[in-house]
Amino acid sequence: MEGRNVETIGVRRTGWAALDRDPQQDKVEFVCPYCGARDEKNARRERALYHFTDGFLQDLQGEVTQCHSCKRSLRVVPVVLLHDQDEERRFEAVFSDELAGASKN
Repeated sequence: MEGRNVETIGVRRTGWAALDRDPQQDKVEFVCPYCGARDEKNARRERALYHFTDGFLQDLQGEVTQCHSCKRSLRVVPVVLLHDQDEERRFEAVFSDELAGASKN
């Protein structure tokens, strides 16, 4: 029996933050803590379930997924909802240590 899944931070972009992709796609982006590969999955939770925490709209329950590169299970939590470029810059400043740690593994 396997223990707890390793956690990583996920980002769900909407509105102005998602101008570079098809508006029909609603993805959660994350970096695999095992292999360091950038990956994405379809967002499953309703936006109404996100709560304002630490200055961002976040889903603190997260989602379980599998990395498409190394095929290992992981937990994407929290999932942070970003709406515009200002929120993206603020997110990168606040979570820069966690994002750098995930890409070094």
